[in-house]
Amino acid sequence: MRFLVALLLLISTTVVMAQGKKLHDAACLQCHSSLTAGKPNSFYTRSDRKVNSLASLQNRVKGCAVAADVDWTDQQRNMVVNYLADSFYKF
Repeated sequence: MRFLVALLLLISTTVVMAQGKKLHDAACLQCHSSLTAGKPNSFYTRSDRKVNSLASLQNRVKGCAVAADVDWTDQQRNMVVNYLADSFYKF
């Protein structure tokens, strides 16, 4: 039973990550690429990054969604936050 629960959690986490990446890539990459000479992920990996906590990441994603004029639900925004936190920030 525990194996089944762990497997379901892994599958749901994988789906959420994939959805978060898809939303992020569609809404964020073009702007980030233009601001970083074609290296959009450098926003997340630079040594002087401005986001240093989950709360600041949530605020940053919310602000960027407004700037990008995307109409994400809270769930979609959380998917993007989870994707970025797990892929880059490692909070």
